[in-house]
Amino acid sequence: MPLTGTGTPIRTSTAVVVVVALALALFSLSTVETLPVGLLPLIADDLGVSEASAGRLVTGYGMVVAVASVPLTRLVRRVPRRTLLCALLALFVMANLVSAAAPGYWVLLAARVTVALTHSVFWSVIASTATTLFAPEVRGRVVAGLFSGLSLASVVGVPAGTWLGQQAGWRIPFVVMSGFGFLALLAVAVLLPSGAGEEGSGAAGAEPSRGRFLVLMAATALVICGVFTGYTYLTVFLTDVAGLPQSAVAPLLLGSGVAGIAGTALAGARVDRRPRGTMVLAVTLLTATMFGLCLLGDRSVAAVCLVALLGFAMAAMTTALQSRILHVAPGSTEIASAVGSSVFNVGIAGGSLVGGLLLPTGPGVRGAVLVGGVLAAGGLAVLLSESWVVRQGERRAAVRGGVPDMSA
Repeated sequence: MPLTGTGTPIRTSTAVVVVVALALALFSLSTVETLPVGLLPLIADDLGVSEASAGRLVTGYGMVVAVASVPLTRLVRRVPRRTLLCALLALFVMANLVSAAAPGYWVLLAARVTVALTHSVFWSVIASTATTLFAPEVRGRVVAGLFSGLSLASVVGVPAGTWLGQQAGWRIPFVVMSGFGFLALLAVAVLLPSGAGEEGSGAAGAEPSRGRFLVLMAATALVICGVFTGYTYLTVFLTDVAGLPQSAVAPLLLGSGVAGIAGTALAGARVDRRPRGTMVLAVTLLTATMFGLCLLGDRSVAAVCLVALLGFAMAAMTTALQSRILHVAPGSTEIASAVGSSVFNVGIAGGSLVGGLLLPTGPGVRGAVLVGGVLAAGGLAVLLSESWVVRQGERRAAVRGGVPDMSA
């Protein structure tokens, strides 16, 4: 029977239900994060603002997560995890109800910022909390279970929320997501042990290494920036380069999301045995997919297959990344997860910016995908240099400490 961080036993079935509840919360958070993309015209028309202003509801969300994750996680590090998660979910529920009832743009923006602040902390503590409920050797599978909520958000949450908003008004999907958050809140309040996430197996990295963690973050920044240099403008690529009709884009994105669920599952099954190898394999696949889109994207069948492969590899990489963070975190896994979340969001913003600058140039969107592939390849090179970087760091530490370096 698994133990919590304070040694209190918890039934495996109960722990599984808790993970499902946390995955449901992550599904709701991730859906709400990008839901305005599908509802943009409806929100803009109803509130009397431009579509560019409505778009800042998504951009501002990402910027808040990038900036606030680390300081907020440090601020709440001593709060018991059950108390913290219940407070975060309660805030999420209320903020989404405010979003649904917002009389104007600025109230909606304030509610979105509140949800983003909730997201900043929730993302940082969820994995370390959940993994303390299980034995360390299944940590990767637990993370994959959590991140299934993330994959389902893109496959089900955003498309279904967009459809519901078109049918019943843009406010209704926020009410529904608030309801899902409330269900997760009830499960966490009733089932999560009070000591979960405190001084347990998830509180510190299994093999802490500052050098490996820094390499992982540098590689992540490059890879995510590279992927989103092209992915942000995937619709333009599919219509202008692959020659597909606009009506084909939504089904393709749905297929990519379904492939992402498979990527999450397969990465989760492998990552406990080979954490670093899984990360390297996922990044290699992402890099190859970006170059493949650039070279073969004008062939519709190849473009369809590569978009699905992109979803698969991206989900696998995200799962492997979180597991790797828990493995090599040099201190608190929660602070390390917060850093990872910030780096990820900076990569997304940076990629969108780079792609936007390249879009009007001669090579256009195909050139943006090529540059994205080059950036991803740079991230892969950084990731492969991990052992060398760590050895160099150990040599410098030995010299500073006055210990002769016999390997030189």
